[in-house]
Amino acid sequence: MQCNLRHFINISTKGNACFQNHRAILSILQGRNYSTTHEADLVVIGSGPGGYVASIKAAQLGMNTVCIEKNDTLGGTCLNVGCIPSKALLNNSHYYHMAHSGDLAARGIHVENVRLDLEALMGQKVNAVKSLTGGIAQLFKKNKVTHIQGHGTITGPNTVVAKKADGSEEIVNTKNIMIATGSEVTPFPGIEVDEEVIVSSTGALKLSKVPDRMGLIGAGVIGLELGSVWCRLGSEVTAIEFLGTIGGAGIDGEVSKTFQKILVKQHIQFKLNTKVLGAQRNGDKVNVQVESVKDGKKEDLEFDVLLVSVGRRPYTEGLGLESVGIVKDDKGRIPVNGMFQTVVPSIHAIGDCIHGPMLAHKAEDEGVICVEGMLGGHPHIDYNCVPSVVYTHPEVAWVGKNEEELKKEGVEYNVGKFPFMANSRAKTNNETDGFVKVLADKQTDRVLGTHIIGPAAGELINEAALAMEYGASAEDVARVCHAHPTCAEALREANLAATCGKPINF
Repeated sequence: MQCNLRHFINISTKGNACFQNHRAILSILQGRNYSTTHEADLVVIGSGPGGYVASIKAAQLGMNTVCIEKNDTLGGTCLNVGCIPSKALLNNSHYYHMAHSGDLAARGIHVENVRLDLEALMGQKVNAVKSLTGGIAQLFKKNKVTHIQGHGTITGPNTVVAKKADGSEEIVNTKNIMIATGSEVTPFPGIEVDEEVIVSSTGALKLSKVPDRMGLIGAGVIGLELGSVWCRLGSEVTAIEFLGTIGGAGIDGEVSKTFQKILVKQHIQFKLNTKVLGAQRNGDKVNVQVESVKDGKKEDLEFDVLLVSVGRRPYTEGLGLESVGIVKDDKGRIPVNGMFQTVVPSIHAIGDCIHGPMLAHKAEDEGVICVEGMLGGHPHIDYNCVPSVVYTHPEVAWVGKNEEELKKEGVEYNVGKFPFMANSRAKTNNETDGFVKVLADKQTDRVLGTHIIGPAAGELINEAALAMEYGASAEDVARVCHAHPTCAEALREANLAATCGKPINF
């Protein structure tokens, strides 16, 4: 067979690409590794929100673009085991909770024999992920982005090698390289994750049954979102947090306290100011040892599932950074300048593997402006205007400075608040928990921060982000006509309160 194939190659060498394909087939038959070579204007390593958006934008701007992804599907953590599947479970578990808890009955809608089909619930999540990851593949084809599956390693200022599962390699010579490799789960020292009883966020997205008791190490965004899912589905959830507040970095202190009170009403228990000393799997249970930060009191806890959710860290291993003189900082991040360039001008980095909040939309924006900068544009992003959202129920969202930060910086400010209990749309929807809080500069009235806990907070925060991006004052937002009845009117009223101290409807 090899002899026949050699003969076929000998008579088929008029086209170089054809010759390379036949040579690759022959190499496989002979058990040898092989390599092919590409030429490009830009190689993007990673196809998460930052990487795939940057790849598409670059191709739209006329750059010959190659995107290298080590996983089987495109989309990175966000689409495969992060933002997208978690939001599917959050949404559908909320529907189940409404039917099962009597919330629908309170609205005059009576249902009987409410049952949870966890397999079908997970199936809808899987379908959403498949649809979106497959959509990226179609967008790549539409925009003529070359997709190479393999682990990308930088071997020079203008060269990336994609190492494939079969041992072969694809070499890309390129004018520019963009590192968009995202982040990975931060391990907890001494606790081994098996994704069955002791799980990371990835394992928590695909549990085969609802645990009777679930523990969370960490009461940040990821822990609270996934804890909410399993609490709604029937699990007794306890969150263990070293700090004295919940919600993670950036959340306003007043919002955090209100958030905790609401989640306690939803039957999530909290052990704040508590240190985890260790955790061990014991058959189908997990034993956790904790200690109070305040008085040193120790306690043993037992759960059916323990979710370890203490944050994420940059994924920057195995990229060949050392070979080109790129040195990571003390947090494993890649240092970049205002153009997103590393110490090697042709190599750029964006997203979770550089400074700033680890948010998908932040990575997307960086990807776009980084590409524009390569073509002579002037990259600019105001990280103060990047919004954050916790997709619990109610949602929590914020943009800009919180009160604690403004006090620390010595900035004088006005506070405008408006409760959803006084908002007509929230009343009609029977979703009145929470409020909108606007912080405006005392001298100029410029909006410095907006914090929302309540219905549709993740949607409303975008208006606040737009206002801040364009330097709006609280009065500017208050004077904009808002449709009635909408939850967005609460945002208008809070801005009115910030600018003159007198909302209309409260």
